[in-house]
Amino acid sequence: MDTSFGHDNSFSESDHVFHDFNSSPMNKSPWSSHLNSAYPSFDDTPRGHNNEFSANVLMGSLVREEGHIYSLAAAGDLLYTGSDSKNIRVWKNQKEFSGFKANSGLVKAIVISGDRIFTGHQDGKIRVWKVSSKNSSIHKRIGTLPTLKDYIKNSVKPSSYIEVRRKRNVLWLKHLDAISCLSLSEDGKLIYSSSWDKTFKVWKAADFKCLESVIAHDDAVNSVVVGFDGLVFTGSADGTVKAWRRETQGKGTKHYFSQTLLKQECAVTALAINPDATILYSGSSDGIVNYWEREKQLSHGSVLRGHKLAVLCLVTAGNIVFSGSADMGICVWKRVDGDHICLSLLTGHTGPVKCLAAERDHESSAGERRWILYSGSLDKSVKMWRISEYAPPMGNPSNMPSTLLTNPSLSAQGRISEVRR
Repeated sequence: MDTSFGHDNSFSESDHVFHDFNSSPMNKSPWSSHLNSAYPSFDDTPRGHNNEFSANVLMGSLVREEGHIYSLAAAGDLLYTGSDSKNIRVWKNQKEFSGFKANSGLVKAIVISGDRIFTGHQDGKIRVWKVSSKNSSIHKRIGTLPTLKDYIKNSVKPSSYIEVRRKRNVLWLKHLDAISCLSLSEDGKLIYSSSWDKTFKVWKAADFKCLESVIAHDDAVNSVVVGFDGLVFTGSADGTVKAWRRETQGKGTKHYFSQTLLKQECAVTALAINPDATILYSGSSDGIVNYWEREKQLSHGSVLRGHKLAVLCLVTAGNIVFSGSADMGICVWKRVDGDHICLSLLTGHTGPVKCLAAERDHESSAGERRWILYSGSLDKSVKMWRISEYAPPMGNPSNMPSTLLTNPSLSAQGRISEVRR
């Protein structure tokens, strides 16, 4: 992928980074605050809601010249970031808390289950890490998938792992290409991995055993998500979104093809399911987001048009779906009365937005609908946004001038605030 995107010379994030030369590197906060910003603020807040919390706000930006950001995961007060430097960084309260290195393969995906962190890599392997019970800043690697036990079992009794390809027996235990996505089952007992090798695999979270490998598509599988009613969804570079039905067979699983939800010329690049498990979203290389509704037997809902280039990532929170794009912008969509409106177009990244993670804003009260959004980019930065479901809609972003889509000084529906420490 060509990541040589143009930069706006009038905007330099490094100019805003706090430096404390008397503190240790672990105490430095590379989150930048944006004071005295020329960003516009919007006062048309819905009546009954506090202005301070109703606009969508850029809270800070983490700039570390270490590598392009490919993956994010948020858990409580911790943020995990993965990059092509092979490092996984852990951030707490906008400061570097700890980190660990995989030694092989850029970090393409991160999922968290309890005290375990699963990372998917370019080398086709999944690595498992555990937080130390004595020191929460220490992460120890406790396994690599496939496990040695699986390899031994495969060599003794290979029949369940072998697929015939071009008249040769090929071991189908390990992913043969980069892992593109990781997803957890509803109960956290199963891990799903998708790969550019056209398959998705199912792993047992308890003992890391490979339960099943499914040849799912005619091209790279870019995303896999566990859905509702026993369904699993996959999106591929072959332009299709497929649904698979999971059945339990003894101690294992068996996935059966159910239906093709989408078939198009351009690649499917991302999938996401809303928290209520009622809507499936897909992003494509043409910049469009499609969605399907559970209550209508997975009939196609509509399309969301807000990007000029490929959608690279999706994440949901409450009634909001966020789409990150190669056009360097993030669209904030809110579902209202069965339709979607665009609340904001978040700009400021100077490279493609590769990954997103969202969690509830811990400073919000029970009645508020506020979220913290993290965005990782190939510009080597991570940005932190506060998003309110009460922000006023901005209209159709696809009709906006291209300058608004590319100029970080025109961040829609937001004002820049100081980093909260």
